[in-house]
Amino acid sequence: MNLRKPNAECFVPDGLAPEGALARVTHLGIGAHQDDLEFMALHGILACFHHPEGRWFGGVTCTDGAGSARAGGYRECTDAGMREIRRAEQRAAAVLGHYAAMLQLDYASAEIRGPGCGGLVDDLEAVLRAARPETVYTHNLADKHDTHIAVAAAVVAAARRLPADARPSALYGCEVWRGLDWMNDAEKTVLDVSGHDHLAAALAGVFDSQIAGGKRYDLATAGRRAANATFFESHVTDRVSQAIFAMDLTPLLRDPSLDPVAYALGFIDRFRDDVAARLRARFGAND
Repeated sequence: MNLRKPNAECFVPDGLAPEGALARVTHLGIGAHQDDLEFMALHGILACFHHPEGRWFGGVTCTDGAGSARAGGYRECTDAGMREIRRAEQRAAAVLGHYAAMLQLDYASAEIRGPGCGGLVDDLEAVLRAARPETVYTHNLADKHDTHIAVAAAVVAAARRLPADARPSALYGCEVWRGLDWMNDAEKTVLDVSGHDHLAAALAGVFDSQIAGGKRYDLATAGRRAANATFFESHVTDRVSQAIFAMDLTPLLRDPSLDPVAYALGFIDRFRDDVAARLRARFGAND
C-alpha cells in the first residue's frame, strides 16, 4: 500500500505487520481530524473492543493536526509542535481502544478541500482495498465543517472505485460538527453506545491538546449522545442511555449513479415536509 505523503504512517499497537493488521479490520473509521473517530465512530470501537468474534477496528485520520485550535498551556505551541502532539494523541487512543491499525495520512486541511482532494481519494482507495472492512464510519453529508465534507466525499468516491463485491456492506455518516436530531426518526440509523461511558471518556480524554486547549469536546459529545437517547422517542422509556445518530450512506455505494447532493438534500426535504405537515394540522398554513 503506497500512500501519497512521505510522513503518512500506519501505527499497529500490537506490532503485527501492517498488511496483516489491515487485513483483519472489520470496522473502519475514516475521519478528518485526530479525535473525530473517538467521537463519531465510537460504535465501531466498542463493537470491536477485545475483538469479539474476530472483530477489529481500524482508524484513518486524514489531516495532519497542524491547524488545531489551541489555548491554555498549548497557546504558544507552533503548528509543527501541534502536529506532533496530535499524532501522538491519536496513537495513544489506538492503544487504549485496541485498534487493529491507525493510519494518519498527513494531509493539510486546505489540501483536502482543494480540487480532487489532493490525492486523498487514491489513499483511501488503497486503504479500503487492503482492509476490505464490512462497516465504515465517516462524516455525515450535512456536517458544517468543510474538511469533514471533503473527507466524506472522498470516502464515497474511493469506495465507488472498488468492485461491487469489495465495497463495504454498510457506510454510516456520523455526527460531529452538526447533530442529526433533525432527521426524521424513521431515517435515522441509531447506533447504541450505552454501557461504556468510562471507556468513551478515556478515549476522549486522550486528546488533552483540544480539551485543555479550549474545546470541551468530551462533555459536548457525551451530552449529545445522552440527549439523542432521551429525546429520540417521547412516549416510551429510554431504550438506550447513549446513542449516536448516523445517516445511512450505503445506498450511494450500492448504486453509484445516485447523486450524493440530491441524496443528502432528500433527507432535508423530507424533514421539511414533516414539519410542514405538523404545522398545517394545527394552523392550516400554506408554505
